[in-house]
Amino acid sequence: MSVPDHQTSHRRSLRLRDPLRKLFLSSSGATAVEFALVAAPFLALLVAILEITLLFFAQEVLQTATTQAARLIMTGQAQSSNMNAAQFKSSVCAAASALFDCAGIYVNVQTFSSFSSMTMLNPLQDGTFNNSAMNYSAGKPGDIELVQVFYQWPVLTAPLNFSLSNMNGNNHLLVATAVFRNEPY
Repeated sequence: MSVPDHQTSHRRSLRLRDPLRKLFLSSSGATAVEFALVAAPFLALLVAILEITLLFFAQEVLQTATTQAARLIMTGQAQSSNMNAAQFKSSVCAAASALFDCAGIYVNVQTFSSFSSMTMLNPLQDGTFNNSAMNYSAGKPGDIELVQVFYQWPVLTAPLNFSLSNMNGNNHLLVATAVFRNEPY
């Protein structure tokens, strides 16, 4: 039985249109396209969360090491052993060496007559760290002490212009502080 010509041409056109129709009506690649659109912001957010977590962890480790070392001054152990700035820095470093390079730790210890007369040292000048104003004065019994420990923490340049750097060179200045009155040792 022979097929009329118009039916044959109609079947051929259907065979040609079916792949195009399947391509435009198919949803099998939609998930891949949606993931490609969402993947970049998701990964950027994930990197940002990890960077912030690491920064907060480093800040807490530095603060704990500073608090432990400051007890040496508060209890008079630093004064009785004539501890200098380098030795005090070493005591901070001993508690934080797992996470920090000891060469990058800077200490500032100042003595004040009252809490209201305290001034915190800010070593950043135009985004650059300046350690020339660092002091070391452990004081005597009853003195009020301000202990500051600084560290330049390197941060990643995150995607989507998210950056935690607060100084030049993609670094974030970590500052740990302890304020106390020396005990009557």
